[in-house]
Amino acid sequence: MTQSNLPDLPDLPLTGLRVIDFSRVLAGPYCTALLGDLGAEVIKVEPPGGDDYRAVGPFAGGKSGLFCAMNRNKQSIVIDLKTEDGLAVARALCRGADVVVENFRPGVADKLGIGYAALRELNPSLVYASVSGFGQTGPESHRPAYDIILQAMCGLMDATGAPDGAPTMLGEAVSDAVSGLFASWGVLAALLAREKTGRGTHVDVSMFDATLSLSATLVARYAATGLAPRRVGNRHPSSAPFGAYRAADGFYVVAVLNNKLFQALADAIGRPAMAHDPRFADDETRCRFESDLRAMLENWSATRTVAEVNAALGAAGIPVAPIRNVKEALESEHAAHRRLLTEVPDTDGGTVRLPSQPVKFSAYGTNRVTPAPALGQHTGAILAAPDFSNFNKEKQHA
Repeated sequence: MTQSNLPDLPDLPLTGLRVIDFSRVLAGPYCTALLGDLGAEVIKVEPPGGDDYRAVGPFAGGKSGLFCAMNRNKQSIVIDLKTEDGLAVARALCRGADVVVENFRPGVADKLGIGYAALRELNPSLVYASVSGFGQTGPESHRPAYDIILQAMCGLMDATGAPDGAPTMLGEAVSDAVSGLFASWGVLAALLAREKTGRGTHVDVSMFDATLSLSATLVARYAATGLAPRRVGNRHPSSAPFGAYRAADGFYVVAVLNNKLFQALADAIGRPAMAHDPRFADDETRCRFESDLRAMLENWSATRTVAEVNAALGAAGIPVAPIRNVKEALESEHAAHRRLLTEVPDTDGGTVRLPSQPVKFSAYGTNRVTPAPALGQHTGAILAAPDFSNFNKEKQHA
């Protein structure tokens, strides 16, 4: 293993793990960023023009905020995989790696000479993860994929939005993100198995599969009923009141899932008789008469601010919350305590705020948070590392 060119940090769960990252844009880089957060050495292999995400806004200080977030804690080496020398360098990197991650279309990595079959010959214990739109096999496997394509094809858009409105895209690139998350999970499972068997494996992650797996309740409802879930807007499909409601100055959400909570809600809004109304006897009937229930609840909250609603219902032990935007969530006292964003020195002398993976480990320190690399920033250092000495000698005598 090469010595990392990142700052020395305390041991983390993945310290000593070496990852070669051939991926670009979002799903693959998010996978390797999660591994880097926990101490893995991640070497990002970029073509001479760099990862496409470097050119995607929003920009801060001339740098893509999306690229910086998804490529934190990495080193960058520029390699032209279409040249003989470039391929030789890439293969040399993979010979000493624990993990390789790529998100080319199926078959492209093989054509480039860095597919699993070729690298397994060099490194039998290698864990090799491929992230693609529809997986390495199947009738759709060679179809190009973007997040919106997967949201459309997996039922997420059809299940999101108002009942009488159009199918609605989620406000996050959820298919990309969950595919990266499942890829990191798959890599770690394969590494655990390797500890027992000594064998590497090919981890095949399909965005299609991952998005449907994320849709846990939608899939469960279909499996139980044989019916596709319908759009219900900002409410729960089988519980009430469980959704978004209007107050005098905005919206709030409540989550009432049983009769005890419903009694507490009825008391809190000054209508204890609601709990004995046959229309609201249980979850099933409350759902059937959700519009009546909504009218009663919003009649009470229409004369109160969101803050007053949250104070009153919260004091009664009812799950309630204001609807925040992302800025409000990340700037909250709780988000700061949980270190969801960390300000660190950037490569240009300024500072940058970066996210990190959310899991805390009692036996380890805080996650690694270092800025994304400039294009090719670590090329010289990586090629000069001790474990490249034999490769360099072979090249000189070629």
